[in-house]
Amino acid sequence: MRKSSPLGRFGIVVAVIGLLLFTLFPVYWMIMSSFDKKASSGGGNLLPREFTWDNFTYVLTDGGFDVFLRNSAIVAIVTVLASALLALLAAVAVTRFRFRFRTSMLLMILVVQMVPLEALVIPLFIQIKNLGLLNTLIGLMIVYVALSLPFGIWMLRGFVAAVPIELEEAAYIDGASWWRMFRSVLFPLVMPGLVATSVFSFITAWNEFIFAMTLLGGEVEQYTVSIGLRQFFGEHSNEWGYIMAASTLITLPVMVFFVIVQRRLSDGLVAGAVKG
Repeated sequence: MRKSSPLGRFGIVVAVIGLLLFTLFPVYWMIMSSFDKKASSGGGNLLPREFTWDNFTYVLTDGGFDVFLRNSAIVAIVTVLASALLALLAAVAVTRFRFRFRTSMLLMILVVQMVPLEALVIPLFIQIKNLGLLNTLIGLMIVYVALSLPFGIWMLRGFVAAVPIELEEAAYIDGASWWRMFRSVLFPLVMPGLVATSVFSFITAWNEFIFAMTLLGGEVEQYTVSIGLRQFFGEHSNEWGYIMAASTLITLPVMVFFVIVQRRLSDGLVAGAVKG
């Protein structure tokens, strides 16, 4: 391979730095504005003109964001756990067992992923209303689990199929039950894929706006962070200091979650691209 010229390497470095600045500058601006006492007056600076924690204090007290964070945490945790369990069991079923309409079911799962989410708002709203779960977090959790399952099942199917069936048969020969085999053999091998699907479920439950706004309506006490943020937008003016502080609080849990699972996530995405 030919070595690149110094001018070419310099161009690559400049391009990478430019891309990083373009990507990270909005995050930097958000964080700096959240600590700026005068951010609500409009405009902004690279550094806070008057450093303060008042924006965060207001958001978490009078702004009610402590309740919104709690609601989002409950919804996200339940969605991740429920969708991971159901997706894994469904992936094992469609991969290891042969039953009628198996291929049709897989095709339906694939088709559901192609449907725009906006087209599902009204049908899901009617179903949740008929179940009597409108304006409740439980109804929102059911919808988020339903939205996460197609992707989870399709992705975990590749991981389950990549596990040699001989490993399962060896466990049976040693006297293990199906549950023991699942817990000790299959589950550890598909864990990277499970982490990857859990990240998708978490992001869906934490950041989603349309379904949360439609299903929770006027129940402010049930709001999640994505729709709780809009209360700081006024008809004639916006409270930018509060908006940036609330946005920072919304971003932190996602960043922490990514830091915790980043190694398993990268392993899972790479393995999912080459297995199955």
